[in-house]
Amino acid sequence: MKEAEMTIPHLFMCPISLELIKDPVTLCTGQTYDRSSIEKWLAAGNLTCPVTMQKLQDPSMVPNHTLRHLIDQWLRMGTQFDPVLCKVDCLASLKKNLESDEATMEYKCQTLQKIQALTEESQSGNSCLLQLGFLPLLLELLFGKAESKLSQERVKFAEQALSWVLRLLSLGEYEYLDMLKEESKLESFQVLFDQGTDQIKRSLCQIIEAISSSMDTRELCAKLGENRKLLKGLILLVHQTYNASESGIKAISALCCLESNRQNLVQEGVMNTLLNYIYDAERHERNSAPAALSTIELLLELENAKAALISNPNGIKALVKMVFRFSEHEGSESAVRSLIIICTDSLQAREEAIGAGVLTQSLLLLQSQCSGRTKTKAIMLLRLLRSKWDEEPKHL
Repeated sequence: MKEAEMTIPHLFMCPISLELIKDPVTLCTGQTYDRSSIEKWLAAGNLTCPVTMQKLQDPSMVPNHTLRHLIDQWLRMGTQFDPVLCKVDCLASLKKNLESDEATMEYKCQTLQKIQALTEESQSGNSCLLQLGFLPLLLELLFGKAESKLSQERVKFAEQALSWVLRLLSLGEYEYLDMLKEESKLESFQVLFDQGTDQIKRSLCQIIEAISSSMDTRELCAKLGENRKLLKGLILLVHQTYNASESGIKAISALCCLESNRQNLVQEGVMNTLLNYIYDAERHERNSAPAALSTIELLLELENAKAALISNPNGIKALVKMVFRFSEHEGSESAVRSLIIICTDSLQAREEAIGAGVLTQSLLLLQSQCSGRTKTKAIMLLRLLRSKWDEEPKHL
């Protein structure tokens, strides 16, 4: 179908020319324009965003490939195009409801539910919401205003809003999370984490994972690692909250991408928490034991982490316990590698490992269906224990 025969969706219309966007580019304000239109605007000496009238701190333009793809799809499919984009005006109106300072939290919750109803069967729903600026808006509503105590309505809204934030972050727009560099917004994040429900805590842990996974937000990842209150909260989450311990371990593991974060986590006692989690949990509760083990292995690059492991009365036992598990080999290699690291220089660790049954566990692992690499590591551990035993003086 020809462009002239179709009503152009609001999302695809340049705010300056009011015509179909040919080459979409986005300014630092988050607003998208046709390249030729915004270039003329800037060339005329204007230093503001035409829609928001904000002063442009950075006049550079970023190609909006997502919107270009949607426009190309619309031109190809015509009336068969995703129906959610025919509801853009309705979504834009709902966005204004969220932006309103007069709207109650209950009303905003209802608004999010309406958005869900409009987009739930759409393949392009999330992309459309992203283009309309819902992600920065939701982040601002969640973290823009610091509150010392959360109301029940605020908690309910946070649960829904965080769910939407995670959906939109799945499209990879992590740079919006840099807003958390501001102390007031990070404080709001902390209040939500401290006072929120288990669902909120799990969602915030997923946001920490997203921040840690992107090079674009490495500076923010380091800032989170400097927040000792947040680190203590994550460690406490693993220790005390059954329904959210798995999320806490994943967030801790993600933060360990930076050495400075690893140092701070060890200083806050993360080794004891991870070791006790592995040692105390029953098999059906150990969903995150492999993640905990791989984190422990990474932390053992630090001398204070090694000291924490040796001083934990059940530390070596916990690692030995994970060397071999019937029908489960995930985590076995990390357990074996961690034992190799700690047993290489510590007689106490070697004696405790042997006393905890590491020889039997390793032999069982060698007879199992685990990977060849894991078996190679098990053989290395056995040889290490044998060679160290031969080197040690024997007292008759």
